[in-house]
Amino acid sequence: MKHSKRFLIVYLGLTLGLTALNASAQVAYRYPAESDEQSVVRLVALGSCAHQDKPQPLLDTAAALRPDLFLFLGDNIYGDTKNMAELRRKYERWMKKPEYGNLASATRILAVWDDHDYGANDAGRYYPFREESKTIFLDVFAEPEKSSRRDHPGIYHSVIYGPPEKRVQVIMLDTRTFRDNLLPNDGKPGHKYDYRPNPSPDSAFLGERQWAWLDSVLREPAQLRIIMSSTQFAHEYNGYESWTNVPREQERMLETLKRTRASGVVFISGDVHWGELSQMLVPGLYPVYDLTSSGITSTWDKPEPNQYRVGDVVMENNIGLIHIDWEAKPPLLRFQLKDTEGRIRLDHPVPLSDLSLPAKS
Repeated sequence: MKHSKRFLIVYLGLTLGLTALNASAQVAYRYPAESDEQSVVRLVALGSCAHQDKPQPLLDTAAALRPDLFLFLGDNIYGDTKNMAELRRKYERWMKKPEYGNLASATRILAVWDDHDYGANDAGRYYPFREESKTIFLDVFAEPEKSSRRDHPGIYHSVIYGPPEKRVQVIMLDTRTFRDNLLPNDGKPGHKYDYRPNPSPDSAFLGERQWAWLDSVLREPAQLRIIMSSTQFAHEYNGYESWTNVPREQERMLETLKRTRASGVVFISGDVHWGELSQMLVPGLYPVYDLTSSGITSTWDKPEPNQYRVGDVVMENNIGLIHIDWEAKPPLLRFQLKDTEGRIRLDHPVPLSDLSLPAKS
């Protein structure tokens, strides 16, 4: 694999964390993954929930497709530790995998975290090593030293790809650093499994600073906006971690989309160890889609009911795909889920024009 001189300088600069990555873990990343207004995005691949010590053939599947972007949605490793040297070693083991190297040399990679790579199961803002974990996360994903992502609490960020008429905005949310603890299940009717919805208007999911940033970036011009949320957004409450546990924050997101008049928004998520597409119909807004792809190595025994589900649920390991046909009239999105056998298990087209608000009168 060939490394450009610029890449070597950037990579060698990433040794400022708690411990340096082993040199043998280096792969030919197409980094830095910054905004690129010349690159037209036509295929986006995504996935989550990948244990660093298990084979990951789905990364080879994704690499063979040569997507323009691969978006990791969290639980990218299972770190689960307060030992930051061990957390870094787990990332290192993952990035030494030939499957990861194949993917990293084939496409740009963008990532957010969820609880297990953040550091602890279901952890939020009270996790004591969130700053140390952030440094490791940004280092291993080769975030440039001058990136604005290093200048604020949390890992939220956004990038732009493509010229104005084919512009894709990728919005990376941080659903961990600012999130309050969730309310445990109290056993009352309608509540199940781990958590119950918290009706308090003061319960935080993104935090005020991230909300202000999101309001700003949603006002930037783009035809398609892909919002990366580690946990599900547009689904039915099921008792596990998701936006449904903080319904006022979920409603705030919908109101933010209306207020900013942000067109072309789709959510992508992971976490649950199954794959599905959800469609939420919201008064005064276009349909809100959430493509969930989980997991690359993890599976679950049964899915939960979801009245917003479109098509079939995929219980086997899977990756998600978003095809963008800019030449169609109007441009066409196609949401897909693909399993380890290479079979398309879900295929749902959506005209991009369906994701727009009517013009103001």
